[in-house]
Amino acid sequence: MAHRSRLAGFIIDSQTDDLSAASAFWSQALGLKVTSADDGGLGIYDMLEDGPGGMHIEVQKVSHPSRVHLDIEADDVEAEVARLEKLGAQRIECVRGRWWVMQAPTGHRFCVVPMNENSARGEPNRWE
Repeated sequence: MAHRSRLAGFIIDSQTDDLSAASAFWSQALGLKVTSADDGGLGIYDMLEDGPGGMHIEVQKVSHPSRVHLDIEADDVEAEVARLEKLGAQRIECVRGRWWVMQAPTGHRFCVVPMNENSARGEPNRWE
């Protein structure tokens, strides 16, 4: 099935008890304001303003070791996940019934999330 996808941005996974302090550091380090503290009301996501090229950047409180992962956004999440599986990626976990955590053949974790059509990230790739 034809669908579209593109790089959405970067998530700064932070193994911390103080999300606010982690977000303050990354906000100052990157020169990007925190635009939505406690996004979603779960106490695990702080959104920063868009980075260069409209890249989505957020700080996420996690229980695993700190790392940075990327998000790929798609207008058809299942079609994109299937495309990436054919390239060797594996499904790890479906989160809140909306997006997939996946693992690349290289061992890197990343997410496939629903597309934000109103972003300034540029034209997505079209896959047949």
